[in-house]
Amino acid sequence: MCEGAAGGHRAGPGLCVFSGLPGDPEGAQLSWPHRPRPRHEQDLPPGGRGPCCSRRGACLSALLLLLLATLAALVTLVISLGLPARTPGAQACVTPTNRTGFLCHDWRSCIPASGVCDGLRTCPHGEDEDESLCRDAPHSLPSFLVARCGDPASWIYSDQKCDGTNNCGDCSDELSPVTACPPCGPGWWRCSSTFFQYCGCVPRTLCQDGMQHCSDWSDEYSCLRS
Repeated sequence: MCEGAAGGHRAGPGLCVFSGLPGDPEGAQLSWPHRPRPRHEQDLPPGGRGPCCSRRGACLSALLLLLLATLAALVTLVISLGLPARTPGAQACVTPTNRTGFLCHDWRSCIPASGVCDGLRTCPHGEDEDESLCRDAPHSLPSFLVARCGDPASWIYSDQKCDGTNNCGDCSDELSPVTACPPCGPGWWRCSSTFFQYCGCVPRTLCQDGMQHCSDWSDEYSCLRS
């Protein structure tokens, strides 16, 4: 097989070596039959295998495992230290007497609107007396806690409206046209009161007590004590 090739000589059984091939200035020698190396051997550096990161899948898997481990560590840390307490903004609620109230930050306690900024810490954590609420009342109070009187400069707490008591001083919190309140309830007697404290109703507990509370004396002659 070597005789027909220029520059070829036999180096052993079945093996030819060619040197000085035309167009090969370096005189490179090729073995015959020539066997090219597999591609994966050609890509590896001499004397060893390539690093693991040459394989993209292995690198991505390692990075994913690292991220999952970090996330698990953070979750464990948060659970062990406890979640931070929420500090929500002011929330309205309805008191057991069906009046507008202030929901404490424990999400369970509902105190009357008039209990906010009254100098007494009623909520378990005292947030009803926070400076952010009380520093410039009524402007610093949420709107659901405030009711306006006939005089725009005057205000009351929203749970004091329609409670039968003259909180505004001109009965605008009890009578129309400023306020539309329901009729006197079972515990009240409707009449024009002679006392500044009441407006269109007086408590039935005052009926037949020997003292005039209604301008027409109906609290003494018509009203029955409840």
